[in-house]
Parts: sequence; C-alpha cells; structure tokens
Amino acid sequence: MALLIKGGEIVTAEGRSRADILVEGEKIAAIGAGIAAPVGAEVIDASGKLVFPGFIDPHVHIHLPFMATFAKDTHETASRAALVGGTTTFIEMCCPSRSEDALEGYELWKQKAAGKSACDYAFHMAVTRWDEKTEAQLREIVRDGTASFKIFLSYKNFFGVTDEELFHTLQLAAELGVITTAHCENAELVSQLQQELLAAGKIGPEWHEPSRPEIVEAEGTNRFATFLEATGAAGYVVHLSCTPALAMAVAAKRRGVRLWVESVLPHFLLDKSLAEQAGTEGMKYVMSPPLRDKKNQPALWEALASGAIDTVGTDHCPFDVEQKLLGEKAFPQIPNGIPGIEDRVNLMWTYGVKRGQLSEQRFVDALSTQPAKLFGLYPRKGAIQVGSDADLVVYDTEYRGKISAALQLTNNDYNGFEGWEIQGRPAVVTVRGKVQARDGKFIGEQARGQLLRREPQYFRSSHVG
Repeated sequence: MALLIKGGEIVTAEGRSRADILVEGEKIAAIGAGIAAPVGAEVIDASGKLVFPGFIDPHVHIHLPFMATFAKDTHETASRAALVGGTTTFIEMCCPSRSEDALEGYELWKQKAAGKSACDYAFHMAVTRWDEKTEAQLREIVRDGTASFKIFLSYKNFFGVTDEELFHTLQLAAELGVITTAHCENAELVSQLQQELLAAGKIGPEWHEPSRPEIVEAEGTNRFATFLEATGAAGYVVHLSCTPALAMAVAAKRRGVRLWVESVLPHFLLDKSLAEQAGTEGMKYVMSPPLRDKKNQPALWEALASGAIDTVGTDHCPFDVEQKLLGEKAFPQIPNGIPGIEDRVNLMWTYGVKRGQLSEQRFVDALSTQPAKLFGLYPRKGAIQVGSDADLVVYDTEYRGKISAALQLTNNDYNGFEGWEIQGRPAVVTVRGKVQARDGKFIGEQARGQLLRREPQYFRSSHVG
C-alpha cells in the first residue's frame, strides 16, 4: 500500500522545504507540492510538523558479554526503543573477546539479531586479536557485507589489541577499503592507574574517571591517528569525550589523516559529578571514556556545530542496578555503560537545536546523514530523495514532556536522564514505508528490520607503508 505524508516541512542536511512525500513499496517515489493520494493510500497529515530522514545511531551495544555479565537489552527491546525515539537504523558493535573466535562471534551476533529487530541494522566487526586466522576471517566478514572494523586501545587482555595487532588491522582495512572505528585510550596506563588506586583503598565509582584521565584518551587518539597516517587507512574515533582528545583529532585532520570523530549523547550533557555520587547512584554513570569535567562541553558543542565532530551516537549499553553492583568492592568491576538509544534525538534537539547550539541541518547531518555516508548506507539511508528507503520521522516540535525510566522501552531499571525535559518527539516513524511508531508507542512489526549489506569501496587506499 502507498503512503503519503502531506504538508510537512522537510528538513535535511542540505536545507528545509515544504513538500509532500509519496512512498510506494519501501522507497520514496515522489517529493513535491500537492501530490494526490493514490487510491487506497495511507495519508499522514504532517501539517505543523517537521519531516526528517530516519536517524542512524552509529554506535550501540545490544548483545554484549562484558564484566562477567551481559547488557540488558535484546534486539526486540532495543529496536522498539530506537524507533519511538526516531532512530530507524543502528550499527551494533560485534565484540567477541580475545579468547573467542572472530568468525564464530560474528555468526553469533548475527543469529542474536536475525528476525528480531523492528528497525534496520548493521555491524561493526571488532578485531580483538591478530593470529594466523584473523586476516582470512576478516576478509570473509567484509565479503558478507560488514564494511567497518572496531578496535579497542583499552580493556587490556579482554578486548584490547597491541600496537602490532593495530598495525596489521589497519593495513588490511586500507587494502579492503573499510573504515576502522576505535576506542581510544591507553590500556597499559589505565591498568596501572587502576592498580595504584585500588592498592590505596580507593574502590568507589568516583575513582573511575581518575583511572582514565583526559591525557590517557588524548594519547590514544593521537596514537590511533599516527597509525592511520602510517598505513593510509581511514579511521573513526568513537565516543570522544574531552578537549585534549579533540585537539589531537583536529590536528590529525588538518594534516590530512583520514579521520572522522564521533561523540556520544552523555558527553554533551552529563558530567563526572554524577559518577562521583556515593554507591549505586555513582555506579549508574560509569562508562568509558568516563564522564568528564563540565568545562569540556562547550568545546564539544562548538566542534559539533563546525563539523570537527562529525557524528553523534550513544554507545548505548544498558546494565541495571544489580549488575552495576558487581563493582561494589572494586570500581574496575563495574559494568561500563549507560542507555541512550531511545533519548538521543529528543535530547539533542532540545539541548542542541532549541538552545541555539546546533542548526537544524547540522542536527540531521550529525545524527543521520554523516553516519549513512561514513558507513556505506547513503543515499539509501540518511536522505530524503526519490529512490531512498522511506525511513522517515514526522517530528512534533510542540510536544513537551520529561524522560522517565517508568515510561521507557529500553530494558533497564534506570535512565541516566531521569526527569530531563524534552521539547519535541517523533509523532510518526516509518521503516521502509511501514509505520512502526506513533506518539511514543511502538505499533509496528517486530521482525521488520533487515541486516544491511554495505560495500567498502569508499575507503580503498593505494597508500603503502
């Protein structure tokens, strides 16, 4: 059945215009004024509302074994939460540990998602060790349509790679044309600082940030950029949190390193005082990189507005209070992560666009179009164009509400933004032409989502050595 969205203001990364959108099948068939509804078409009146391309979260964790437990969401719960918040596609980190086989891990992650997601999805493939099988396995994974890698310069002996392993991964990435995303810290420094703090009896969540200070993230960012420069690979810093790391990334960009930068929702709005609360309340806000001093936030907003920060993700990774208590006697054992997939769009609209820190176009660019371009989905995703997938968000800017864990679809018993006011939310969300969410409720097909195949050609490099 056809779908016609009438009378809305279309907002894309390029501009704003009033037009109707006709959807036939799963694609946008026409855009223009006064489009007549085909016989039997569903008609959505978007008068007084904005129409955005479906938003893309480039950094989520759904199935994740971590710190002796598992992230709480399933693909059912996370995808419903994503959709009511306006996210129509997410890219999940596939993260087998160093002790696990990469290809077996990749197949497990695919099985966990297959037939369960209500929105479209893709994967970044983590490289957590390099041995005699790794290269062949990664080539197979890329042939399967997963065109981005993930490496950790953190989590020593679990996810973290050595410099030698980083070099081999980036060499292969440059040859294959895939982009490599990176958690940029220094695993050895973090390990040593953690041991010193614990030995001094400093065991609470307030010591998490001092164990991973800003200089550690800056060093990791600079080291990643240096390896990209040496190999000619393309890279993407995930969840950048602070001014010193931003300075390293910007310097690398200026000297021609093919480097892009993501920051995530918590680092724009939350600060380290939350993790310095005693006991469980502080544990809720433990993530890595840690929440930082609030003085970093103006620089992050300015960099996002200028494009020095390219995208906004969430690093969505929910652990409930009981799980956080695994680290009650030693902060390094607190499972790292906070939910965000349900609230990213509304909070960035409210505290970015509505507060004058972000233009509407840059908002769409950072939360939809740039992720689509960087990760091989554009113009199928991240655009409102004839022929693009009909992933559309009709946005009600007049809505007023507050975030509450009691109302969320995310499978967690708290929300790090509890009580925060929002000024706007999605009224209608479609995935490939099918209405999946309306006015904060999931109303669609649970198995609507598809695994998206991506091609790696964009980042192919002839650089050697």
